[in-house]
Amino acid sequence: MQWFWLAALVLFIIIEAATSALVSLWFIGGSLVSLLATILGAPIWAQVSLFIVVSVALLFALRPLMKKYVTPRKIVTNARANIGKTAIVTETIDNLHGTGAVKLAGVLWSARSSREDVCIEEGTLVCVTDIEGAKLCVEVKHQEVPV
Repeated sequence: MQWFWLAALVLFIIIEAATSALVSLWFIGGSLVSLLATILGAPIWAQVSLFIVVSVALLFALRPLMKKYVTPRKIVTNARANIGKTAIVTETIDNLHGTGAVKLAGVLWSARSSREDVCIEEGTLVCVTDIEGAKLCVEVKHQEVPV
């Protein structure tokens, strides 16, 4: 029976090495414990029970940790990082006529108003609310007046 558990151990290691999804890490631990139990003379029912118990225990103990530390975090990159930033209108924004441009961080973008019925004049400060394709959706940035 020790050859069975050794083959299972090697098979699970190969599967784990071939994937990056942590699909058989728990079974490696279960196989290893069962192999040790076989070497120490445990009966087959005890080996199988140990395999199941250790595999399930490792699954519940390690899976949340692996998801937390191994799963890549989503980082806002590229254009989506511009949402919430301030831009200046360089060409009057008129959704009806399909015109409008803003300058944001030195880059000229096509733009449209977030509200369909609002035209935004050249020179107005705007806030980026969304991005649709290669166009920024903007709304007029209301400046606070000091009291």
